Amino acid sequence: MDLESVESHTTEFKSSWRDEYLKWICAFANTDGGRLLIGVDDNGKPVGVEDSKKLLEDLPNKLRDTLGIIPSVRLEKENGKEIIIIEVEHSYVPISYHGRFYVRSGSTIQELKGKDLTRFLISNSGKHWEEYIEENASIEDINNETIEKLKQIAIKRIPLVKDENEPIKVLEKLNLIKNGKLTRAALLLFGKNPKRFWTSSYIKVGKFLTDTDIISSDDIEGNLFEQVEKTMELLRTKYLISEIRFEGIYRKEELEYPEEALREAIINSVIHRDYIGPHTQLKIYPDKIILWNVGTLPKEIKVDELKKNHSSYPRNELLADVFFKAGLIEAWGRGTIKITDECKKAGLPEPEFKEEFGGFAVYFYKDIYTEDNLRKMGLNERQIKAVKYVKEKGKITNKEYQELNKTSKPTATRDLRNLVDKGIVIMQGEAKRQIYYQLSQKRANNEPIEPKKSQ
Repeated sequence: MDLESVESHTTEFKSSWRDEYLKWICAFANTDGGRLLIGVDDNGKPVGVEDSKKLLEDLPNKLRDTLGIIPSVRLEKENGKEIIIIEVEHSYVPISYHGRFYVRSGSTIQELKGKDLTRFLISNSGKHWEEYIEENASIEDINNETIEKLKQIAIKRIPLVKDENEPIKVLEKLNLIKNGKLTRAALLLFGKNPKRFWTSSYIKVGKFLTDTDIISSDDIEGNLFEQVEKTMELLRTKYLISEIRFEGIYRKEELEYPEEALREAIINSVIHRDYIGPHTQLKIYPDKIILWNVGTLPKEIKVDELKKNHSSYPRNELLADVFFKAGLIEAWGRGTIKITDECKKAGLPEPEFKEEFGGFAVYFYKDIYTEDNLRKMGLNERQIKAVKYVKEKGKITNKEYQELNKTSKPTATRDLRNLVDKGIVIMQGEAKRQIYYQLSQKRANNEPIEPKKSQ
């Protein structure tokens, strides 16, 4: 027998059997499965069990009668000691022990209560939270203007709704009506005031100087379509700076962060968030934006896979489907790739995707020339010091580079040429003695800057 020496998420040691250990079996079944080894002390040392024959007869009955499951129960020997191993598979239906539900967390068990219990029961019911009927709602709670807007923008993907005059018929064709009643998804997508039913169904936007110093904030309410549009409008008019430029005689404005990336991230947050938990939060700092919503990634997807092609496992499939039909998302599973591409196209650092505080966050960064990002670009410490110098002084010469880093002219020339080749600095000046280097700025049309050969 391959006996593990330490307890883990899927392994528990008990020197003897007690009926209360049925809680451990319950927790294994509700999480990822696991093994309970009876006759092993806390250090993983076999100590053996008494009355192994009786336990082999009693345990299957106890497990069946109390938990409603029939795990594998077998007897093995280790160093001459008899050990009983109860092997539990993950259960696709919730398992309770005397009316209470337990899950495995690390090497401990936790009882589920409140919102955590609600999430667990829904996730194991075969239905998503959004699919349930909202008994207290009626068609009077639906915003007909939002439905009319959808009919216009979704005409190519759902042409059957174009001539449909009754809002309830449109909702039926979008699979948002069940047994003649509104689903939660219908109210989130088209409701006049979803917050009346779920107090956390809104976006809070705040402008911060530091984590504790807030300048202003706004709550964005309404249905999900309204939340996305209102949030984007507020970013444009109040929270972000727009860069004004001209293409010929035409005046154009661009936000300091790419608008398409922001819109995609906000849409993703309202589609994939857990509506049992707290509201969505959008924090604007001087050098970054953090968009956070409750609800971690599904087990099938890891954070480091989000910047490459990956399958989609939407938490709320009805919400995702309607946004897709409305043309507001192009393909499931590509949102994070689009966010990344738009930031790179705008000359900004790649965004970061993080699981934190029980939720999922997108970090947008304004400054591509941060020390951390420069290291990711492969710069050495001399080059990083020079870029920081240029950020402060505006330019640097070869001689200044030598003095700053106490290095030779050949090394300075080689380092500067590398910075030019990477597109981080551009060389300015005509005469050899007038050559200096400045930070590259993204062209208005996002075309790459053609660097001069470094001297």
